[in-house]
Amino acid sequence: MPRFHCPAPLATGLELDLPPGAARHVQVLRLQPGDALMLFNGEGGEFEATVLKMGRSDVRVLVGTHHAVEREAPRAVHLLAGITANERMDWLVEKATELGVASITPLVAERSVLKLKGERAEKKIAHWQAVAVAACEQCGRNRVPVVHNAVDLAGWARTQVQAPALDVQRLLLSLRAGTAPLHTAAALSPPSGPVVFLSGPEGGLSGAEEDLALQHGFAPVTLGPRVLRAETAPLAALAALTLQS
Repeated sequence: MPRFHCPAPLATGLELDLPPGAARHVQVLRLQPGDALMLFNGEGGEFEATVLKMGRSDVRVLVGTHHAVEREAPRAVHLLAGITANERMDWLVEKATELGVASITPLVAERSVLKLKGERAEKKIAHWQAVAVAACEQCGRNRVPVVHNAVDLAGWARTQVQAPALDVQRLLLSLRAGTAPLHTAAALSPPSGPVVFLSGPEGGLSGAEEDLALQHGFAPVTLGPRVLRAETAPLAALAALTLQS
């Protein structure tokens, strides 16, 4: 059954017009009145629905039974990921959503090729949020991870000082000598405890950025002897952290 994100209040028996994006998708699929679909609004669970009317640009549906189904990862992992070049960041957001990431903060690092400011940054964040929505529609998640505004590490650290998160483990992907394996460091926190995982862009974080991360409570970890791409490393860590819990 096709699934669509509908960011609006939903209730059994309600008739409503789908938002433009979902309506276009329904039309592309050539659904007809009487066809079934599934809706979710990100507030929990999913609703059966039936197409009532197909217009040129609008689709009206009848909302049916609610199913209190959740497919979230048992551990909340928040990625603080260096912005990668070209379409690799799209791929990272999509796959991280499928793997169950709780949120993503694009990190403007010293070595980031893509620098985001102003209107360009707003458009990119909106695009990545749409990528996350589409990934939820595909993978069955009913809660959409938030893609936060892009920020540098110092800016992120300031927000944490203003609103500190308690009992959140902070892990830093690092090539420094003496770093602990990820599974060893993760075992020091409760199996379902939230984690912030920090990784850099192509070329990694600078020495100054790693020092700043260490000053703010990040523990350096390694994923093993192989050098992974900037978009692969956070996904490998995300999979390991959620599967361990």
